[in-house]
Amino acid sequence: MTILQAGMNSEKKPVSKLRIPQHDLLGIDMLDASDITTILDLAEYYVVQNRRRSLTNVLLKGMVIVNLFLENSTRTRLSFDMAAKRLGADVINMTTDGSSILKGESLTDTLKTINAMRPDVVIIRHRGEGSAEDAAKLIDAPVINAGDGTREHPTQALLDALTLRRHFSKLEGLHVAIVGDILHSRVAHSNLHLFKKMGVTQSCIGPRELLPLGVDGTQDLGAGLKNADAVMVLRIQKERLSEKLSFTEEDYFKAYGLTTERLSLAKENAVVLHPGPMNRGVEIDAALADDPTRSLITTQVEMGVAVRMACLDLLTRGARIAC
Repeated sequence: MTILQAGMNSEKKPVSKLRIPQHDLLGIDMLDASDITTILDLAEYYVVQNRRRSLTNVLLKGMVIVNLFLENSTRTRLSFDMAAKRLGADVINMTTDGSSILKGESLTDTLKTINAMRPDVVIIRHRGEGSAEDAAKLIDAPVINAGDGTREHPTQALLDALTLRRHFSKLEGLHVAIVGDILHSRVAHSNLHLFKKMGVTQSCIGPRELLPLGVDGTQDLGAGLKNADAVMVLRIQKERLSEKLSFTEEDYFKAYGLTTERLSLAKENAVVLHPGPMNRGVEIDAALADDPTRSLITTQVEMGVAVRMACLDLLTRGARIAC
């Protein structure tokens, strides 16, 4: 049993002195390696507690968390909601359809209104890049970025890191291949920041028009998958495309769709990740997505709750101590 596995099986909360200096969580770029490790170590504890079906923690009892999701979401919104409730907080879910934004109210005025009600944490998802930073300037409570345009999605990168660390018992030295629409993916951008900080080698693979300028990527799937320990598959983000792509979905699957056969181009026991939502038969074959021996996709979802519990715990510690 490794030290990491022993820590995961511990009944004690090994985190009473854990701290991160940040008031908000706006991006992986604001964290250093020790901050990332702190969040992952605390999340390990919450994985164990969640699997034991422990009674709801009272850690955040009396606190109010606002889930301000102005873009559609399933996994992120639901896991933040569950994370907060497992810690004992009350949650208010707010969407565009249920807000005065439909009446023409600006995001600034919406944020000022929310701040006047004195929430304890605000979690924001918005299509505008930099919207989380704007929110942090207007909200006194900690702000967590749940995705801002194509820029960052920090808790997704953290849950991906936790998934990989638990599977391989390490991060440093791994090689992760990212396949798909990297240009428009905030998940990819946050993961690239995290991989660099944590000693993970990465390769970016996709059509030239979906690879960002300045990113050392390849259009050759076989070359990109070579020596990869894990393959992270991304969907094509049609909602963010400004121009029509030069290929069809069928063309894309033939060239880049990940199948069991193509996964064999990576290391022998390579695993697959996908942040969701999946488009089966476009970027990934259904059989591979559902293969329990190779796919960590549902594990990622589970890790998302634990990581978000850890983030809520750490970011509210100052307020809890003050009380």
